[in-house]
Amino acid sequence: MYKYFIKRLLDVILAIALLPLLLVITVLVAPFIFLEDKGSVFYISDRLGKKGRVFKMYKFRTMKENSRDIRNADGSTYNGEYDSRVTKVGRFLRRTSIDELPQILNVLRGEMSFIGPRPDLPEHILLYTKEEKRKLKVRPGITGYNQAYFRNSIRWKDKIRNDLYYIDNISLWMDLRIFLRTFVSVFRKDLIYSK
Repeated sequence: MYKYFIKRLLDVILAIALLPLLLVITVLVAPFIFLEDKGSVFYISDRLGKKGRVFKMYKFRTMKENSRDIRNADGSTYNGEYDSRVTKVGRFLRRTSIDELPQILNVLRGEMSFIGPRPDLPEHILLYTKEEKRKLKVRPGITGYNQAYFRNSIRWKDKIRNDLYYIDNISLWMDLRIFLRTFVSVFRKDLIYSK
């Protein structure tokens, strides 16, 4: 019941409640993002969603316009502490996870959930094993098990393993723990960057 109905209902209620906050934060941070390099305020990127559907995921832009794509050896996106592609404003947005807030719109649209596996790039589906494709059974999340406990400190394949553990054990209690632990992780600024 929770997994198939209540979870989505709570997502919609919380997303609607947070829309005014998103509007206020957008008004506050948008000028700083734009003024640093005169680029767009939002970063919009294709991501893998439930059942393998590709959707447009929204974030506040944290990198310089037209930055080149850099990947780790396992195919995951590079996210280093001293990445020269990241703007000064972007560093603050990443440290505080404010850059993820526009995904509230993805939650409203039914493409994401507040809690769930983080969405991968569309081409990553070619790197999944048959078992790992189970990750696509649920909506991806703004935060999830990995973000709450590990953030960027573990390998991509380990993250997928954790995602499958989450999918097999979804419950209101687990989502509440992840939600609260995410706040602790963001407040402490733990494990923001990959090694």
